[in-house]
Amino acid sequence: MCFGVAILHSTHIRINNIPTNMASRKCSQQSRGDGDKYSVLLPTYNERENLPLIVWLLVKYFGESGYNYEIIVIDDGSPDGTLEVAKQLQKIYGEDKILLRPREKKLGLGTAYIHGIKHATGNFVFIMDADLSHHPKFIPEFIEKQREGRYDLVSGTRYIGDGGVYGWDLRRKLISRGANYVTQVLLRPGASDLTGSFRLYKKEVLESLVERCVSKGYVFQMEMIVRARQLNYTIGEVPISFVDRVYGESKLGGNEIVSFLKGLLTLFATT
Repeated sequence: MCFGVAILHSTHIRINNIPTNMASRKCSQQSRGDGDKYSVLLPTYNERENLPLIVWLLVKYFGESGYNYEIIVIDDGSPDGTLEVAKQLQKIYGEDKILLRPREKKLGLGTAYIHGIKHATGNFVFIMDADLSHHPKFIPEFIEKQREGRYDLVSGTRYIGDGGVYGWDLRRKLISRGANYVTQVLLRPGASDLTGSFRLYKKEVLESLVERCVSKGYVFQMEMIVRARQLNYTIGEVPISFVDRVYGESKLGGNEIVSFLKGLLTLFATT
């Protein structure tokens, strides 16, 4: 098993306890010979503390399940040194598993996915947060669900089955539930969690959706599901546990909330 312990310094991060043999660096479990490959898009901004752990967990669960994969890190000019950490991780796990596709500045979540898709070589694409809110242990369940129903996309949901949210206070949980309820009433999206961002897409489906989506930021995720419904794409769901970030600050602020409300009204009026 590949593993690493991140030791933080004021100007850089050094990853220790990594095997020096290149073959062992790549976590050489046998891949399943079914021809499918999964590209994981990881947009980052100031995630230097979270990135080593999320990458290690992705390598672990993909390695244990035997699926072929690649991790594409899309850093938007993070001033905290996230890209330097990503470069070290690439040396550890190999350039075939960790692809770096940085951009000069923060350009938004939707455009980060568009940028990442251009470099993805898998026929399936995962999108997820890099801040440990989405645990990679659910990845095999996403893949099994997709294969079970041949779904065009599979979305993680906090609102059915064993899904849930951890680390939020009551106020934030009520806001989230209220926002989700309003979107269900207005948009009828055919999915229980419209604002979640842990999803698995067929690559061609994701490409088709991003071409049609005009929203930016957090509204982008909501529009993706609405457009998928319009295009009659099939949607499966997997219950997930969403855990509030451990390191760093949440990027959800007043501006994002206003953008969400504007986006919701726009989608209601145009779909």
